Amino acid sequence: MFATKQLLLIMNALFIKYKKPIEITTSVVILQLIFGWDPKFFIMNII
Repeated sequence: MFATKQLLLIMNALFIKYKKPIEITTSVVILQLIFGWDPKFFIMNII
């Protein structure tokens, strides 16, 4: 039980730390799906 709570706290801290990059990556993927998939553009945005 304690390990589960500790794991959730760690995951929450990581999500808060990387929240902005996760939002940007998600938006890029959604826009690519809407307007057409371009692997070169996708890789350039991820880097």
